[in-house]
Amino acid sequence: MISILILTKNEEKDLPECLESVRWSDDIHVFDSYSTDQTLNLAHQAGARIAQRHFDNWSQHQNWGLRNIPFKNPWVFYIDADERITPELRTSIQRAVENPDNNVAFRVQRRDFLLGRWLKHSQATSQYVRLFRPERLRYERFVNPVSIVDGQVGRINGYLDHFPFSKGMTHWLARHNSYSSFEAQQIIANRGICSFSLTKLISAKDFSERRYQQKELFYRLPARPLIKFCLLYVAKRGFLDGRAGLTYATLQSIYEYMIVLKCREIGDVKSEQCGPGFRNNRAHEVTSRVS
Repeated sequence: MISILILTKNEEKDLPECLESVRWSDDIHVFDSYSTDQTLNLAHQAGARIAQRHFDNWSQHQNWGLRNIPFKNPWVFYIDADERITPELRTSIQRAVENPDNNVAFRVQRRDFLLGRWLKHSQATSQYVRLFRPERLRYERFVNPVSIVDGQVGRINGYLDHFPFSKGMTHWLARHNSYSSFEAQQIIANRGICSFSLTKLISAKDFSERRYQQKELFYRLPARPLIKFCLLYVAKRGFLDGRAGLTYATLQSIYEYMIVLKCREIGDVKSEQCGPGFRNNRAHEVTSRVS
């Protein structure tokens, strides 16, 4: 009753345990971005079906997968190679699709791990839409995509375990260097349209809409890297996660600063291309669009 969608790119280290955690499904799809390691061999050995596409950005890539992969079952669970479905979550997933009520998607709680410790307090958010009817969901944003669900969203128990540092700190930093470029592009693109609304931030009932507006407000704040550190380490009590909490909050503030620098860099390039009046005109446009 449940198909599995796994996104991969050179995931030979993490994929075996991920596949083991979903082997109860009769329809596992590995959606690969032309891996050059043993990822595809491991997928074949596990009996997974493979689709390949060159990666462009997260939302377009994921949306293509939902629209073009021939899922056998009406429900799909999306998972990354560095994530694991716990036995408790598996039970909840199966119960949810047997009796979904009016829900067309479900949120699950993810546990992120660093230095062998669950970042119980340090995570910015732990709720993600991962179980859904594929025809009722789409993704938006170049990176860290937001799930847009056409219908009612429920919530199920159990944990999805995530090991973002499984390949080491160097890999995490390199990956987030790439992510920060996408984030900077997304921020600049959003400022070209009417995207932030204080009214929607306060009154929106939809979780995804509120999260979207929260991001847009956050991207307009000064000293964002420092704010991000204080939010994770102090406001969310990341200090209770010990050395792992301090490390994670510091890394996230560095990531935020990378985004700030790249936004500034894109702005400088556009200023040079468009002339000296560009900055003032853009500032006026952005201010006039914020409701």
